[in-house]
Amino acid sequence: MIGLKYMATLGILTCEILELEFAHLLGQDNTVHSVAVLENQHSNRLISALEYQAIDTIRRLPDIDLFVSDNNQPIDILIRVLELGLHNRKKSLQDGIVEAATEMGPYVKGLMLGYGLCGNALEKPEELLACAGVPVFIPMDTNHPVDDCVGLLIGGRDAYYGEQCKEPGTFFMLPGWTQHWDRMFEAEFGGMSVDMAKRLFKDYKRSLLITSPVMSTEEMHQNARLFNDMFDTRSEFRQGTLKILQETWEKAKSHVLSRPKE
Repeated sequence: MIGLKYMATLGILTCEILELEFAHLLGQDNTVHSVAVLENQHSNRLISALEYQAIDTIRRLPDIDLFVSDNNQPIDILIRVLELGLHNRKKSLQDGIVEAATEMGPYVKGLMLGYGLCGNALEKPEELLACAGVPVFIPMDTNHPVDDCVGLLIGGRDAYYGEQCKEPGTFFMLPGWTQHWDRMFEAEFGGMSVDMAKRLFKDYKRSLLITSPVMSTEEMHQNARLFNDMFDTRSEFRQGTLKILQETWEKAKSHVLSRPKE
């Protein structure tokens, strides 16, 4: 059913790395009772995380044409998870996000992105995603979008740069990265060999684990152990924050819940 952009429906477009953070965000908001997820091979972990958060209704949609807004809820959520491999090339990421935003636009009143600049692929998000026909909300670090998912959860560019200066050979690991780092060896990432990866990471000294409420430090440490063994790095921890993501969520939600102009 098309033409629902004035319903209280918020679209979320994200990659797999932030699946746990979005599940946590939605699970902690008592205005969210119904979440529709476009079901594909990339959304499985998100669906499991949403089920763990005990959200009342999780609708699995094999096709977006099956989405109908639930008018009995204060706000309805429609989520699409894009494959991590799109980050392999700037153009691939842009094309993937544009295609998904165009598809989701007619069904939502606003679109929240689980992306940052990501190598300047989203340098001008409003212009790039004008095809959606609805306001786009990207996580902001003061007056500019966050650099990427690490910048989002570490607290912004200053914190990100400070850790890079402290140890240039740093591989930043969010909870999602501890689960997905080995995807670099898959075909969609170019099928990097272990030998090639070891050459790429030969100057890295540490994996910096950015902690948050979505995963325990013990689980993060366990997930990163194989990475450390493979690349001869050590784990260190830094407290992360969901503040920027929460602020973006509140701004997007406020827009969606506002009454349309007559």
